[in-house]
Amino acid sequence: MLRAGGEAMLSAIALHEVAGSDARLREALRAADLPTDDIEDEGRAFLEAVFGDGQTIGYAGLERCGGDYLLRSVVVLPEHRGHGFGRAIVEATLRGVGGDIFLATTSAAPFFSSIGSSEVPRAEVPAAVLATRQLSSICPRRRPS
Repeated sequence: MLRAGGEAMLSAIALHEVAGSDARLREALRAADLPTDDIEDEGRAFLEAVFGDGQTIGYAGLERCGGDYLLRSVVVLPEHRGHGFGRAIVEATLRGVGGDIFLATTSAAPFFSSIGSSEVPRAEVPAAVLATRQLSSICPRRRPS
């Protein structure tokens, strides 16, 4: 698990809520090998990240877990990678979110560590977070700081 944090080009990123059924969200997640089988379940909010010029640059999601959250499905579209948008999307998504924020990843630990996330032993992860489909069956564990 990791725990999240940060601040970058936030003013240039606008977030718009999209339904889990959104075809572009689903395709972006599939292309990034991120889970899609539970994105229409209740309790999840997905956000489309739009840069100042109106281009969609990526997506992120939050799942409420009691008083905490699971950050999920963070993806920067391939043509926008390498410009700091991942950090900006995470920071914009987490701005104003109360409670601890956790994430699970199988391949993005270095990225999340570089933006201030820290690994958390599974025994310290709240039961509501561990009970999510993503942690219990889709992905292993991590936490943003």
